[in-house]
Amino acid sequence: MSHTVITTTTTTRTTGDGFSLNTGYTRTIPGLLKIGQMLALLIAFLCVRCVRGWPSWAAFQYFEVVALWFLIAFLIFFLMHLFRLQAKMPCINWPLTEFFHYSVGTVLILIASIVAAVNNGGVSALVAATVFGFIATFLMAVSLWTSYSVTCGPHQTGASV
Repeated sequence: MSHTVITTTTTTRTTGDGFSLNTGYTRTIPGLLKIGQMLALLIAFLCVRCVRGWPSWAAFQYFEVVALWFLIAFLIFFLMHLFRLQAKMPCINWPLTEFFHYSVGTVLILIASIVAAVNNGGVSALVAATVFGFIATFLMAVSLWTSYSVTCGPHQTGASV
């Protein structure tokens, strides 16, 4: 009796250094939300940073730190999606990580914006920073809701009832 063994070899080639730019992400809803969040946080940070003589030093220092931290965090997430780097690190659950950052960011930016609204002293740049803080909070809440539906939403199972 004769046996035949067939072996198939598949190779995958990447061009260049393996990075591919996902420019289509900038036109998706999550991409546009991240761009809007980063712009709102950048404008809020710059409005606070450029004002001299804050009415409440501690409140606006907190506002600056929170705005800058989440600006950097969302920039990192944006670049991760833009260059498709999350596929290179499969050990991290990226949707859950983004959900966590959106939930913490929404709460902390909301608190910072409320504190800034109470302590702005009528300084127009600080009022503008507060408004952009609330805009960033709204955009983060929308991202939180959309990432929740991806991360924790209903999943299809193979079980039949």
